Amino acid sequence: MENRPLVLVADDQPAITKLVSITLEADGFRVMTAPDGPTALVQVSEAHPDVLLLDIMMPGMSGIDVLREVRAHHPVPVILLSARSSTASVSEGLDLGADDYVTKPFHPTELSARVRAVMRRARRGMLTGRRQIGAAEVDIDARLVTLAGSPVRMSRNEWLLLELFLANQGRILLHHEILSHVWGPEYRDEVAYLRLWIGQLRRKLGVPAWEEGMVRTVQGLGYVFDPGNEVPRMQSRRPRRTSVTAPD
Repeated sequence: MENRPLVLVADDQPAITKLVSITLEADGFRVMTAPDGPTALVQVSEAHPDVLLLDIMMPGMSGIDVLREVRAHHPVPVILLSARSSTASVSEGLDLGADDYVTKPFHPTELSARVRAVMRRARRGMLTGRRQIGAAEVDIDARLVTLAGSPVRMSRNEWLLLELFLANQGRILLHHEILSHVWGPEYRDEVAYLRLWIGQLRRKLGVPAWEEGMVRTVQGLGYVFDPGNEVPRMQSRRPRRTSVTAPD
């Protein structure tokens, strides 16, 4: 049974860790627990869990501080556990690279479903190392994008889009595939919504507003990631045109 996925639960409330442990073990997971941040960091380093469930509001070293340290050294998927009043902390955690969050009180079956979903996404996009994408450098393990040596602030959705393209280089991804993967099946028909996010991602990768760069539009179908279609790095002026329409 040692091949069962290992989940590390970091929470200073014994009642929570007990409930989570019983729930996840009944659903086929192995579970380790940590009562505080420093212990969680040691266990992440030594046990290499498949998922980290991390309470935001822990005394001493907060969950946000733990997440910051984890993201600097380990690619483990992280699900934040938060009180309903912790909206700002959740947003900060997602910006730092958390994969999902669950609000307390939560239903045990919901938690198991979230853990399985995060693991599926992590396995689909099992990428490591650094990639040069046009003018941008992507450190996949650290979830960091730099442009001209400066870090680029990436939202969770922008990072998920980038990961999806990196994992499917050269393959046409249909609109509904991308929307379902990043936002969920309820967004599968929101093509205009996706167009906005694709534009945002292109800008974050240093692509001028009048270029597609390496995320090429396939009219009526979706997008394809083509690193060979890079924008020349020395290009600094907008081409002379009477009218310009940004790519979809």
